[in-house]
Amino acid sequence: MTEQDQKQLGNTLWGIAGQLRGAMNADDFRDYMLSFLFLRYLSDNYEAAAQKELGSDYPKLEVGDRRMPLAVWYAQNLDDTDEFEKQMRRKTHYVIKPDYLWGSIAELARTQNGELLHTLQKGFDYIENESFASTFAGLFSEINLNSEKLGKGYPAQNAKLCTVIKAIAEGLEKFSTDKDTLGDAYEYLIGQFAAGSGKKAGEFYTPQQISSILSGIVILDSQEPVTGKKKQLESVLDFACGSVRCCSTCVIRFVKQAAQ
Repeated sequence: MTEQDQKQLGNTLWGIAGQLRGAMNADDFRDYMLSFLFLRYLSDNYEAAAQKELGSDYPKLEVGDRRMPLAVWYAQNLDDTDEFEKQMRRKTHYVIKPDYLWGSIAELARTQNGELLHTLQKGFDYIENESFASTFAGLFSEINLNSEKLGKGYPAQNAKLCTVIKAIAEGLEKFSTDKDTLGDAYEYLIGQFAAGSGKKAGEFYTPQQISSILSGIVILDSQEPVTGKKKQLESVLDFACGSVRCCSTCVIRFVKQAAQ
């Protein structure tokens, strides 16, 4: 995806936020948008790993078939799902049941299914408490699916979530959303929401440009900078680590350096 496409994706998602949040505070709506994007990221990563694990057994559905391939496999291989999930925990370190994958949630939203809210609640609870090898308690704690800011009562709340998720899913469909692109979109939205609330994006994360500069400094020889870049580092410490952006950027720099 080109830089222009990445920017357009960010603008598309930001436009969705502006259109759908209504009277909701930007900070509150941010939590919903970012949580759904993160669910999409987790789902894409998990489905790719599942396809690799299952190989030729991974279902190939016809065009127009809106079922989730993994859901089809689960239905056809009930006796093998426990072993499959065991392997996925070992290799991918987490498991997401087919009903809780982004594609399943987006389909519930598209069809305005009355069970969307309940399914989301179960999915978030599962991811927080059962999905990961080490519990990620509170991962979605900032999002309140029962908030009256979504509407008065379950039907209104469910309808609002259907509208929001459907719009996000349709917005993402227009672009190639690999992991890096989703990460850039996530970062862009954080910056936009921060600006809208009168804060600096740096209060929430280290902007990519700053991480790039810092990593460039880190890999220089600290004793003799004029000698250029180090060939290796034993460790990189970030005492304000959040998204691991700075550390991962250092790794990327070394990988590119080794390839030259």
